[in-house]
Amino acid sequence: MAIENDWEIATLDVMPDHIHVFVKATPMDSPANIVARMKGRSSFELRKEFPYLKSRLPSLWTRSYYCESIGSISASAITKYIENQKAR
Repeated sequence: MAIENDWEIATLDVMPDHIHVFVKATPMDSPANIVARMKGRSSFELRKEFPYLKSRLPSLWTRSYYCESIGSISASAITKYIENQKAR
């Protein structure tokens, strides 16, 4: 999906109840669109691989998300933050 949309997944960390994803995208890609497409595709693929999820969960993802763009902090600081979440 990232390749199809010319996005780069710089860092990805799966937590028990959420994920952290550092995506590098163009200014033409809105954060809301990126999140919606990632949630939609991952839900589709998971339900295809695990059909029992269709009947057990009405929705795999909530509508909420947190987004921050890089401005005053570096990409390496974001990557370090995501990696440090594993220890929490």
